[in-house]
Amino acid sequence: MAKGKAERRRANLRDVATAANVSVATVSRVLNAPGTVAETTRKRVEEAMTSLRWVPSAAARAINSGRTRFIGALVPTLVHDIYARVLGSLESQLALHRLSLVVATTQDDPEIEARKARGLIDIGAEGLIVSGMTHAQDFYDLIERGAIPVVATSCHDPRYFLPTVGYDNAGAARAALDHLRSLGHRRILVVHGPSANNDRTRARIAGIIDHDPQAELSFLESPLSIGGGCETVRGIDWSERKWTACLCLSDVIATGVLFELQRQGVSVPSQVSVIGTDDLPGSAHLCPELTTVHLPVSRMGLAAADAIAGWVETQETPQDRLLDFDLIVRASTAPAAQDGS
Repeated sequence: MAKGKAERRRANLRDVATAANVSVATVSRVLNAPGTVAETTRKRVEEAMTSLRWVPSAAARAINSGRTRFIGALVPTLVHDIYARVLGSLESQLALHRLSLVVATTQDDPEIEARKARGLIDIGAEGLIVSGMTHAQDFYDLIERGAIPVVATSCHDPRYFLPTVGYDNAGAARAALDHLRSLGHRRILVVHGPSANNDRTRARIAGIIDHDPQAELSFLESPLSIGGGCETVRGIDWSERKWTACLCLSDVIATGVLFELQRQGVSVPSQVSVIGTDDLPGSAHLCPELTTVHLPVSRMGLAAADAIAGWVETQETPQDRLLDFDLIVRASTAPAAQDGS
C-alpha cells in the first residue's frame, strides 16, 4: 500500500447485512444457528462474508444473540502434561457444542484464580471450568452474584455445592499403597506435592493415612516438578534401607525420584520400588517403566465439556460424574527384600 494512502475500513456485521440485503439479526442467526435460516438466504449471507473478507468474531456473534459462546478454563499451570491433556480434550469436545475455550493459569493461588475468573467473565465467558474445590471467597462471591455456571474437575464430591467431574483421589492413593503392601513393603516413603491450596493432594494424603495399620509411612512434601522430586530425596541414605518403597502422589515427582535414585546408584526396583499417580504419557517410557495409577484426565475433559455445555445451553445444573481409575503395573515395583519387609 502506498505511503499516505488511507487504509480500507474493515467490514463489520452491518456491512454484511447490507451486502446480503438481510437484517443484522439474520446474519447473527447464520452465525449462531444456521439451521434456522433458509438455504438460499444463508448462502447469500455467506457469499457476502466472502466478498467482504469478513471473519466473524465473538463480539459479532454476541450481537442480537447475547452470547459469546466461549467457556473459560482456570488451571494451575500449563507446564505439566496432565493439564495439557485435560485442555486438549476439553477444547475438542466444546467445539462439538459450537463453543470455544479460553484458558487462564492460576499458579495454584486462589487469589490469582479469583482475579483471572473476573477477567474471563468480564470478556464474556458463559461458564467456567476449574480445578478442584479450593477457591477464594471472592471467587465464590463472583460466580454467585453473576449466576455463572462452574464445573469443578479432578475431584468428585457430591456434597460440594458445585458439580464435580473427576475421580476419587483418596481411592487412587489407596490403590497405590495397596499395591506396595501386596508386594510386602511395609516401610514406605510418601512424596507429595504442595498441599496448602490443593485439595486433590490433601485427599490423596488423607486416603492413605491409617488406611493400613501395618504400613509405616513417612511423608515428604516436594515441589510439583521433576527437579523437585530429585531435590526432595537427594541426600537420603538409602543404604540404611529405612524405606523399601517410595509412593509418589504425582508422576512428575516420581520421575524426579527415579532419576535421583539412579544418580545415587540405588537400583529400582530391586532395592527400592517406586510408584506414581497420574500415568503421564512419558511414564511408560522411563527406565524402568513406572508403575502408576492411571487417572482418566482425557475422559474427564470430555465429560466436563459436556457438563458445562449442557448447563449454559439449558440452564440445568449437571450431575456429578465419577470416573474410574486403574492401577498400571510396570517394571518399577517388585517384592520387598526379606530384610526390608
